[in-house]
Formats: sequence, structure tokens, C-alpha cells
Amino acid sequence: MTCIIALTDRTTVWIGGDSAGVAGLNLEIRDDSKVFRREDKNKNIWAFGFTTSFRMGQLIRYDLELPELTAEDEQNIHRFMVKKFIPALRKCLAAGGWQSKKEDREVSGKFLIGLRGNIFTIDSDYQVAIPHNAFTAVGAGENIALGALFVSGDKLPEERILNALEAVETFSTVVRKPFNIVTT
Repeated sequence: MTCIIALTDRTTVWIGGDSAGVAGLNLEIRDDSKVFRREDKNKNIWAFGFTTSFRMGQLIRYDLELPELTAEDEQNIHRFMVKKFIPALRKCLAAGGWQSKKEDREVSGKFLIGLRGNIFTIDSDYQVAIPHNAFTAVGAGENIALGALFVSGDKLPEERILNALEAVETFSTVVRKPFNIVTT
């Protein structure tokens, strides 16, 4: 269980998350972060924050071949994510032995991506969502985090994320410090 938060000013994306690894009633604080940055071949900075499985996150962090974002792709970055990123992700997760099937459909985990000032939510059915608000959250603490983000618009991005994660830690049993934040 976890809470991953993304916030954008439409130029930069901040992604923050906690360090709890939870299995049933067991909780372990992990040093391998749920949030990280990657740079593609064209020097674009991608920010990631994952829920669901540390193995899935490790595959995305170390094995996923990020697709090339062309000038044409930049005209419709959502289409790029759907048509180029998702196939690369599916290939990576299948090769890593992490992808599964539910009702004859491939399923994955849920995570957030920051790219070129945009936030994308990748859901377990591989849909690519773009939040209407300039922030979103996923994981067990997402509703608490969304409430905290909604009322904190006058604060700096890092402070908003830290305050939201602290609220989730206070009112949830599955989110723990240390909190980590990365930016694009």
C-alpha cells in the first residue's frame, strides 16, 4: 500500500511518495524509492511514481526502453503515451514476468508519470488518464491526499506534496516516511 502524488505547474511535474512496503499485516520501510527520474535518448526527463508492486517499479526503472518523443508526438502527447509508451511498457512487463491476465485481458499496476509538464495516470488496464486538475494521487491514501492538495494551492509544490503525504500517514496505516520527491 502506498500514496503517490503528482503536481504540475504545466511546465514542471513533481512526484512524491512514501517508503512503506506492505504485505498483509506486515510493513517494511524501504530504501528503494517508489519515485524516480529517467532521461530518454532525447534528454527528456520523465518522473515516475508507482503503486502495486516494487517488482513492477523496478522493471519500469531499470528495464523499460522509453520510446522516442518526436516533434510530431509533442503535438499530441496523449496519443504518444497511448500508441508508443503503453506498447513499450507491456513488452517490458511481459519480458520481466510481471504482467498477468484477468478475464482474458492483460493487467498491470497503477502509477503516475510526469513528462513535459503533463501528468499521466497509467491504470491497471493500461488506460492513460490525464487529470483535469493540476494534481492527482494514487494508492491507498489517494482520497486523503487529494483533499489535502485541494486546500493547499497557496503553498509551494514540494510543501504541498509533503503536507499531503503527512496527512495520509496520519490517517492511514499503510503510508510511512521517509517521503521522496522527484521533478521533471
